[in-house]
Amino acid sequence: MSWQTGLTGFLAGLVISIVTAPVGVSGAVFLLPVQLSVLHVPNPAVTPTNLLFNVVAGPGALLRYRRNGQLTGPLARLLITGTVPGVALGAVIRVFAIPGPRVFRLVAAAILFPLGVWLCLRALRPAVSDRAPLSRRTVLGLSLATGTVGGVYGIGGGSILGPILAGRGTPMAEIAPAALASTFVTSIAGAATYGVLALTTSGDIAPHWVLGVLCGAGGLVGGYLGARLQPHLPETALRLLLGTLAVTLALVYLAQSLP
Repeated sequence: MSWQTGLTGFLAGLVISIVTAPVGVSGAVFLLPVQLSVLHVPNPAVTPTNLLFNVVAGPGALLRYRRNGQLTGPLARLLITGTVPGVALGAVIRVFAIPGPRVFRLVAAAILFPLGVWLCLRALRPAVSDRAPLSRRTVLGLSLATGTVGGVYGIGGGSILGPILAGRGTPMAEIAPAALASTFVTSIAGAATYGVLALTTSGDIAPHWVLGVLCGAGGLVGGYLGARLQPHLPETALRLLLGTLAVTLALVYLAQSLP
């Protein structure tokens, strides 16, 4: 790996995490297309490399949220309970059933685009009241589903859970640290699962260690800065940012999935 590639990975992780950490979205959701198209990480190694990014980058934002007193409450524990078994299942599915990313991109775009538009409209029309918050059982089920997606594609489930929870009335100050804590723990579980599969399965399954660590180092710094910025942003701005990120990611995935 050249130093230019390493520097590109570090800067990508830094910039992406500054923008995504305030709304609880792992930078991995935007780093995935960068790794595929710019850094040319092969499939399926891009998934454990993204999980490695989450493991290295996660403590930056979480440390800041803990200092802000935002890591208290049951939401983080509820999300982790669902996403940890999901990520292990997703890793097995990724290695043995879905080696290519095209189907995921189409499905993710179909989910994220309407969610993002809906959240942006609600942010721009604050007089419209949110629906009742989701039940614990529903949040647990969504966590299991997004954990599985995270295991398959190495992204944080917060990119999908965040817009849903925000649109249903959960404050962004509660969503962001809980979603990032869930992403961090599930990424450790997912990386460990891929490590075991790499020992027992042929193919390019192991992460690109140096690149993953360099991207994660950028995310470590960027996540801390983004989490520090979050309390100074109004709720409306945070919801609009989350909605815009969801729509942008959907368009990126859609463009990359087209022939």
